[in-house]
Amino acid sequence: MNLIKRLEKLSFSLRRCAGRLGIFCLGFAALPLPLKAQVWPPSMPPEKTVRVYGQEIRYFEAGAGPSVVFLHGMVGTSTDWALTLGPVSRNCHVYAIDQIGFGRSAKPMIEYKISTFVDFLQEFMRVKGISKATVVGNSLGGWIAVDFAASHPELVDRLVLVDASGLDAPVHHNVPVDMNPSSMEGMRKVWQVLLYNKNLAGDSLVRSSWENRLRGGDSYTIQRLVAALVAGTQFEDSKMGSIRARTLLIWGRNDELEPVDVGERFHKAISGSKIVLIDQCGHVPQIEKPVEFNQALTDFLAEP
Repeated sequence: MNLIKRLEKLSFSLRRCAGRLGIFCLGFAALPLPLKAQVWPPSMPPEKTVRVYGQEIRYFEAGAGPSVVFLHGMVGTSTDWALTLGPVSRNCHVYAIDQIGFGRSAKPMIEYKISTFVDFLQEFMRVKGISKATVVGNSLGGWIAVDFAASHPELVDRLVLVDASGLDAPVHHNVPVDMNPSSMEGMRKVWQVLLYNKNLAGDSLVRSSWENRLRGGDSYTIQRLVAALVAGTQFEDSKMGSIRARTLLIWGRNDELEPVDVGERFHKAISGSKIVLIDQCGHVPQIEKPVEFNQALTDFLAEP
């Protein structure tokens, strides 16, 4: 244990963020094991549930201070943020949600649209008494965050888009992998597209994420979302100019799903936005490069 602590301290010192990140609170590991060697997800705080529009929504909550709400992507759940909740909860009140139709939340048989998730986020904040929050969204979660910021500017303090979807781009009409995998091998291919370092998509990560997917049963939700994506009727291009929230974009420089030029388009379209590119990183920097990701996010949240 002493050796582990010394290694963690050394690693953080080299990244000049020991004082900011420290040891993750709530028993989170301060530095993740290599993805190929760990069971995913890592430890999370105790899960909670709340009724939103009569539907049960699972979420995780920690910390105190300004509110920060995390939104996961299409092939994900709230546990995508397991390596980020600890550092951010040192100074903020964090919420990571299993969005409606995903994870352990309810999955009503409806036609899932971006507006569906926006409505549920608004109602979640009302029920939880959150008057205003920084909204952090990865991939599909970023798309929802953009629409939410445009539709409900009074509820958004800051906006953080992490390899976000939502702009009309060629990749959306020819997705390079089946985002609704039906086998272990299909899940492995998804991870190999999500990650820059393909060696990280090892058996342990693939098996645990596949088991979590089977337990969650979100295939119908993804099917309807992909159909809407192909239809191309919900893109946010025309709404970019209306976003007034202070905005940070964090992007994996080697993202295959939302290439870095998409991030640059967001950056150009959102007035006053800032962009941070993470080298040797794919679509999920909060998982593949958590130290760099957490430093960029906590620095942004600490800005006056």
